[in-house]
Amino acid sequence: MDQVAATTLRKGWTTGACATAATKAALLRLWGGEWVNEVEITLPKGERPLFALAHRAEGEGWAEAGIIKDAGDDPDVTHGALIVVRVEASEGGVIFKAGGGVGTVTKPGLPVAVGEPAINPVPRAMMDEAVAEVAAATGHAPNVILTVSVPGGEALAVKTWNPRLGIVGGLSILGTTGIVRPFSCAAWIASIHRGIDVARAEGLTHVAGSTGATSEKIVKELYNLPDSALLDMGDFLGGVVKYLAKHPVQRLTIAGGIGKMTKAAQGAVDLHSGRSQVDFAALADRMGDARLAGANTALEAYAMCPAMAEAVASDAQSRIAALLPQTTVDIVVIDRAGSVLARAGR
Repeated sequence: MDQVAATTLRKGWTTGACATAATKAALLRLWGGEWVNEVEITLPKGERPLFALAHRAEGEGWAEAGIIKDAGDDPDVTHGALIVVRVEASEGGVIFKAGGGVGTVTKPGLPVAVGEPAINPVPRAMMDEAVAEVAAATGHAPNVILTVSVPGGEALAVKTWNPRLGIVGGLSILGTTGIVRPFSCAAWIASIHRGIDVARAEGLTHVAGSTGATSEKIVKELYNLPDSALLDMGDFLGGVVKYLAKHPVQRLTIAGGIGKMTKAAQGAVDLHSGRSQVDFAALADRMGDARLAGANTALEAYAMCPAMAEAVASDAQSRIAALLPQTTVDIVVIDRAGSVLARAGR
């Protein structure tokens, strides 16, 4: 066994999970309880981790709690940051606000509207659920203002893509599962190779590399593929393509969101945001639409020019097929909700 593959990397928790835990702890205090030393939350896939409180404060009509983010063995710029949530009564529903060190969205094309605090949809849903849970347990109406802060977050945000994306004033509160998977390029690529080996050993003629859980679910349904045909590709398109060039199968499907697939269409094989970017000027030339040169994200560009999705699928298919002359290649491009925007190579 490869040494890197045998190494167990410690997982961590997203800023969204930490904010949810802080929300729950602060609400328990605000609504008549005692301060707890640790708090349990439920993550989107059912895990129930415990978080130790690192900060407590309260005043007339408010309480706040803080959790130190532990990113595990992932080299995350927010590892060790204190995620603080202040809770206070609102006139109706759950209202999210950006405190110090949390950014505000100023450009379109992101999953959160312009003018809103940079708290992504899944963390918002998790925090909503925490409010509902504590409200039901204590007999209160779920009407609260949640102000999320990250001391020092504005300085940390300079090390991220937030300034380029138009998120000003600090960090984003992120996460889709609540869990930070340790980022080891060598181990991840090794696991891709092992996945291809297993598929070939089982006699499978069709494998699929997906950039995430949503695209994997869609491609599995589209092609009725068994689990052993599904490669957890993530950002490592090159890890799939280079190995299949030496260990071919008859058919390869690549599936992913419009942003990552636009980068693949432009020739990138490492789709990570820190190592490749969409060339919006080239995209504008490709589509004959000068507006796209000023787009903030690929999703915004797609909203301006929906025909872009078909072009992205076609270009990605051509580029990848050229690298794999022994393999039939097709492409599936999806949006954030999991709807298929375009397919090529069928």
